Amino acid sequence: MRMRYSLRSLIVACGVTVAVAVPATGARAQDSLRLASPDGRNEVVVGVRDGFLWYAVRHEGKPIITPSRLGFAFRGAPTLFDSLRITDSTRATYDTTWTQPWGEVARVRDHHNELRVTVAETKAPMRKFTVAFRAFEDGVAFRYELPEQQALGDFEIMDELTEYTLARDAKAWFTKATVPKPDRYEMLYESAPASILDTVNAPLTLEMQDGPTVVLHEANLVDYAGIQFRGGPEQNRTLRIALPAWGDGVKVRGRTPFVTPWRTIQIADRPGDLHPQVLTLKLNPPSVLTGDLSWIKPMKYIGIWWGMHINTMTWSSGPKHGATTANTERYMDFAAKNGFGGVLVEGWNIGWDGDWYSNGNVFSFTKPYPDFDIAAIVKHGAAEGVGLIAHNETAMGIQNYERQIDSAFTMYEALGIHGLKTGYVGDYTLEGHHHHHSQYMVRHYRHVMELAAQHHIMLVAHEPIMDTGERRTYPNMMSREGSRGMEYNAWGGEGGNPPEHETTLFFTRMVAGPMDFTPGIFDLQIKRPTGTPRGPNDSRPRTTLAKQLALYVVIYAPLQMAADLPENYEGQPAFQFIRDVKTDWDTTRVLDGKIGDYVVVARKERGGPQWFVGGITDENGRTLDVPLSFLPKGKSYVAEIYADGPKAHYLDNPLPVTISKRTVTSATTLRMVLAPGGGQAIRIRPAK
Repeated sequence: MRMRYSLRSLIVACGVTVAVAVPATGARAQDSLRLASPDGRNEVVVGVRDGFLWYAVRHEGKPIITPSRLGFAFRGAPTLFDSLRITDSTRATYDTTWTQPWGEVARVRDHHNELRVTVAETKAPMRKFTVAFRAFEDGVAFRYELPEQQALGDFEIMDELTEYTLARDAKAWFTKATVPKPDRYEMLYESAPASILDTVNAPLTLEMQDGPTVVLHEANLVDYAGIQFRGGPEQNRTLRIALPAWGDGVKVRGRTPFVTPWRTIQIADRPGDLHPQVLTLKLNPPSVLTGDLSWIKPMKYIGIWWGMHINTMTWSSGPKHGATTANTERYMDFAAKNGFGGVLVEGWNIGWDGDWYSNGNVFSFTKPYPDFDIAAIVKHGAAEGVGLIAHNETAMGIQNYERQIDSAFTMYEALGIHGLKTGYVGDYTLEGHHHHHSQYMVRHYRHVMELAAQHHIMLVAHEPIMDTGERRTYPNMMSREGSRGMEYNAWGGEGGNPPEHETTLFFTRMVAGPMDFTPGIFDLQIKRPTGTPRGPNDSRPRTTLAKQLALYVVIYAPLQMAADLPENYEGQPAFQFIRDVKTDWDTTRVLDGKIGDYVVVARKERGGPQWFVGGITDENGRTLDVPLSFLPKGKSYVAEIYADGPKAHYLDNPLPVTISKRTVTSATTLRMVLAPGGGQAIRIRPAK
């Protein structure tokens, strides 16, 4: 009799999980198999029907994903999709807890059940593969594992045939993956029925009819193309995976043994339960970094950056060059005075003159402009406890960057530079015409992350591949952009980002991981170099000043920028909140929220008693009641409240802020009054 395994309890001691398996008789190989999460709320069913391997997902007994097929299409070989039979299955369960070095929460528990299903073709070439399914209390995940085998060695995947057939239609929140640009993620979020979607980016947020909120994404993306989703009216609520390609059209190149990224289906009873999102962390390997990790420091920073976007400075050399020694040291002095840990400098290195957007192959990543004394600047900052955050813009000249990256990172480490922002402006690579999110680029992003870790460098990536939980394995991967950020309010046209933008980001892009959104603009009408403010229809932040403060709590990043010019913070009482707010958290709780309308978030600082609360709204003013029941009972606190001032409005009166204090306890309910396009930021500290 062929041996199979049944699920048995685990022995958990000292944080180490021991799985115990015993032989058991089972159902016939072709019968469906079931896997439930430890709490029983999420369930995966797997089976073979008419030769196709399929899976389905249920939540609280209600179908979420109805039977959906799995497989691959290869170049020069038959599809690995039909004529399949189940040949084996094994089960296990795991329960471990670990402490994150930084994050939205300090402790993460990984408690899941696993089912591994192996299938083989019933006809030539007799290939086989395994699909590993995991069921968690916050969702389910699966990945393909292609073992070493004679019938499948080197391969080229032309399509991954994974399907997600929705049990019922859903309201989808998405950015388009191909229109108007095939690169990046920097489009405004839209909403539409999932049944009519074209090709969209991950993560894809779905509000199911009469059901939970579901997010489709991926985890542990290492050597594969980034995930997208393709639908259409003819698909009848079925979404399929779309993979960006190499320049020759191939989606994925590999050799067995080979594993794909995890395909994740996060499930939440309400949108607010999507946070804190740790599902992707649980599907990545533990940190590989050992020894002294004191160089990894969550912090706030400022930068020579916003001035380029509002045309008071230039990246290129010349009379308005921003990256000069004197200007950088001025920024460092301001950072030290206000308790910030770093200064980002863009435009310091040779290559910005001329059409840098199209000439990425001319950048040097070791040679500064003559007016930027990098060694003296690093020394100046070190004396004040402020680090230089260097910037590497590739403009998609990837080969040019990789030729220099070893020497550049060696130089940065020798100088004492432990922070780096990378950039990838462009639709395709300059060499080979590879897609921005192709396997070619995923390999590159991974190489940069690993090499940065070797040289003790923290990374913030702009125009990146989307976060898939790599920060667990490489905690030097701090943050990334991956959506429309603040710069669109300087030059994006049509008035910049609309006021609902950030209330949508929280439930979509932010579910993937930390975002370098760069908040903190105080000159909300953005004075032109001549001193005149912009008109009501010009690009500028469509928020109130209080909302800019609240974004430090709502939009999470361990490296959080105060993006405006230092002179715009001078003499501003509201700047005190940016000085006080933390960037590393013990606990995160979403108190209220609706996608695209509003959200209220509370976060407790790591290693301290303070809480910070941020609430933001769309173009509609609203009043919300915020219970402080998360505070410890029996203790008094002081709430320092930064609220929209009288008649504040994002369109024509964005600046008024009312600052007040009051004593609060866990029994207090605060009345949060938000102006149109407004927000409120609250620091809650123990009463003396």
